[in-house]
Amino acid sequence: MAKAKKTAVKAASKTATKKDNFGGLNSKVVIQMLDLMIKSRVLEERLIKIYRAGESFFWIGGPGEEAWGVPLGMLARVGKGLDFDFMHLHYRCAPTVLAMGVSMLDSIRLMTNRATDPSTGGRNFSNHYAFPDMNIAPVTSPLEVQYPIACGTAHAQKRHGKKSISVVTGGDAGTAEAEFASALILSSRKGKELPVLITVQNNKWGISTHYDGQHGENEIADRARGFNIKSRVINGNDPIETYLAIEEDMAYIRKTGKPAFIEAHVSRLYGHSSASGANQEKNEVDPVKDFEKRVTKSGLLKESDVKAIWEKYEDEGIKALEQARTEPVPTADSIWDNTYVGSENADWRKF
Repeated sequence: MAKAKKTAVKAASKTATKKDNFGGLNSKVVIQMLDLMIKSRVLEERLIKIYRAGESFFWIGGPGEEAWGVPLGMLARVGKGLDFDFMHLHYRCAPTVLAMGVSMLDSIRLMTNRATDPSTGGRNFSNHYAFPDMNIAPVTSPLEVQYPIACGTAHAQKRHGKKSISVVTGGDAGTAEAEFASALILSSRKGKELPVLITVQNNKWGISTHYDGQHGENEIADRARGFNIKSRVINGNDPIETYLAIEEDMAYIRKTGKPAFIEAHVSRLYGHSSASGANQEKNEVDPVKDFEKRVTKSGLLKESDVKAIWEKYEDEGIKALEQARTEPVPTADSIWDNTYVGSENADWRKF
């Protein structure tokens, strides 16, 4: 009996001291992931403060989706043209674009409607990014139109033959839109499959309507399975599980030229948008804080190291806002810039 008890204690001790290997990922990747997740959270909370201070008209963003969005951005092949991946994102995509190299300053320029905003010239909502040099297609306000558009760039990539892929993201409520169903059809036709990663970030809410009672399927991924699309459901609040799943599915798409589908369960930490107050939700998982604890517990970083990361990005966010405040807003005579009818400028005054 004593020997058995001693063995059990030894086994328990071994389990308790077993180090987290983070799915086999390199420690530099893990630390980079946490760094970017913190950067995204700091940015989003800065944008909310900007809205509450009356320096912007509207906020909508992705606090709670960092563990999903950062790995996605890290794994994308970033560049311009058909040799690189195309990203068709929705308005909770700040973690992804930051991981791809977009600056906090350019995000704040967009939020404060500055003419220096490279995405829209200061003429759109927060987090409605567009970066042609990174193949980041314009984020649109109409729900889910990005899904069939992603099939268009995937078709061009398939013809180009360089193993690049298109990635599309969207929310769970938006899957009720016809465009989502169209993408499932367009991407999966036998013999004409497309190299597209179709994803849904399921936070269980559509503005103020809860997920329960709105879906006949058990999982949104079931809909993709009906089209013979490789599908999975993941915990999108776990960046390691997310990274490994995206990495595997991207490799599958590049190898086969066929689509894959990921439904990621994520949190919505500050409500739908500023229209619902942008107030912090108390009963949601915080993926940044959870991963921070996991990394410090493993010994990869000290708590002081993590604190320094938060302080670094808080300082960067403040300086970016101070710079954006000095920059001009759009002028009335620029309203027709970058709008076209046919191949001509759409300014009716010049017709």
